[in-house]
Amino acid sequence: MPPSHKYVPTECPAVREVLNRVGDKWSVLIIVLLGSGPRRFSELRRAIEGVSQRMLALTLRGLERDGLVTRAVYPTIPPRVEYQLTGLGRTLLQPIRGLARWAERNREKIQKAREKYDTRPV
Repeated sequence: MPPSHKYVPTECPAVREVLNRVGDKWSVLIIVLLGSGPRRFSELRRAIEGVSQRMLALTLRGLERDGLVTRAVYPTIPPRVEYQLTGLGRTLLQPIRGLARWAERNREKIQKAREKYDTRPV
């Protein structure tokens, strides 16, 4: 029986590239946090447990490079830097929130499946 979908090899790298960016745990958290409005670097760092300063900076740079986040520098002493979602970045909020709702609804089922898998005879 042939597959029910059409395989298009030229689309796979594009999908993989985008999913690599938005699929990592730091990017998702940053996008969700910025969904409520602009945040300073230090605010993001305090809000995201476990992220290092270096990893936060690298992730923000990647999101900025991909056009999902903007960085604004204000000429104060010390300089104030704020990050916010672009229009493109805001379009990610709905699918990310949908995935989060799905995860919440199915977490127990996934946990039970893992336990069943881990205790099965080999």
